[in-house]
Amino acid sequence: MNISMASIGTSNLGVLPGVMGFPHQELSIVMIKKFNQARKQFLRQNVTFTCHRKTGITRAIAPEAVKAMSPTSSSVPLGNYVPVYVMLPLDVISLDSVFRDQDKCEKQFKELRAAGVDGIMVDVWWGIVEANGPGQYNWSAYRSLFQLVQKTGLKIQAIMSFHQCGGNIGDDVFIPLPKWVLAIGENNLDIFYTNRVGTRNKECLSLSVDNQPLFEGRTAVQIYSDYMRSFRGNMSDFLEAGSIVDIEVGLGPAGELRYPLYSQSQGWKFPGIGEFQCYDKYMRTDFKEAATKAGHSEWDLPDDAGTYNNVPLETGFFGPNGTYLTEKGKFFLIWYSSKLLLHGDQILDEANKAFLGCKVKLSAKVAGIHWWYKDASHAAELTAGYYNLDNRDGYRPIARMLARHYGTFNFTCLEMRNSEHPAYAKCGAQELVQ
Repeated sequence: MNISMASIGTSNLGVLPGVMGFPHQELSIVMIKKFNQARKQFLRQNVTFTCHRKTGITRAIAPEAVKAMSPTSSSVPLGNYVPVYVMLPLDVISLDSVFRDQDKCEKQFKELRAAGVDGIMVDVWWGIVEANGPGQYNWSAYRSLFQLVQKTGLKIQAIMSFHQCGGNIGDDVFIPLPKWVLAIGENNLDIFYTNRVGTRNKECLSLSVDNQPLFEGRTAVQIYSDYMRSFRGNMSDFLEAGSIVDIEVGLGPAGELRYPLYSQSQGWKFPGIGEFQCYDKYMRTDFKEAATKAGHSEWDLPDDAGTYNNVPLETGFFGPNGTYLTEKGKFFLIWYSSKLLLHGDQILDEANKAFLGCKVKLSAKVAGIHWWYKDASHAAELTAGYYNLDNRDGYRPIARMLARHYGTFNFTCLEMRNSEHPAYAKCGAQELVQ
């Protein structure tokens, strides 16, 4: 797989955790310099790695990413150059919209620049910027951050983070969705993803409300569109100057294009298969309409797919000769995965409109669901919304959708080895990225 950007994650100021799978420990500027030297020596195949800020997971990024010039690019052919971006702490901007530790940040940014790092990556949290009310955007703290980054000569990868921070692997910060959105949810819990027993997941809005005008007259897609358009308007100077080089568009939990099949806050533990998240009233209605149109009004959503911590064999849906192999099961999985694709397609379409004319690359993140990959059912991928089986490629439709929007495919778990995981989890991280 060819890719073109790299990031080093950070968890708090002054502490850089894993790089390409290294354990979380203090990472000095000396190590960054060594990494910078190493990329010149052995990353000659236009392959780069991006370390996931929360899990230490490296991600692969598709080939046509940003070709930003850098302090070291003159010594390496551009086609082989590997940019390095450092992921800023999740709370570099506080919940009350304050850019803290500016002096310390400036010092570290200068050190990163001197070490040959190309730029930084940062979450631009919906829950911070539009916290006070619909359409009431406060970009001041992010502008201060971007001004400092620009001043020190670094580039910016900005993440449109429409999800909650907190409740999953590695999360030590809590940034909820905007309080006015949560207030709407108190009266209508069906705006959130819902499992079979009715447990709501408030990490992000359900894709079922993408086109429902439930938010002071706006749909969820309109909210995301307005947010990105406001970002462009308020950050136009950074965009025009080329300081912002990449916009990653959040499409679900942890910013990933997937359903929230697993959530530690709801008791999930690795390697549980997770649960389908399509039992809110809007998804139920949509499925019933689709089944009726297909001539099967008697079909309903799965009731035999187990719970978060089951293994495939313990369920009727994913077991040998399970429901997933039947006509009814196939119909459901096509519907479930298609809704996810449509969700990504709509939001990326709005992103392209919002940033039309800007010299930035759009990207989206797809999760590397590697556990149970070697089981015939690929159970965890199916609950994530990736209809991938041994004889069915579930990722090609996602790649095609991203290609239609000229989007970069950000993918996790590139650095993982199957041997790092227990055999009973039937992990296939290596096969997944081949």
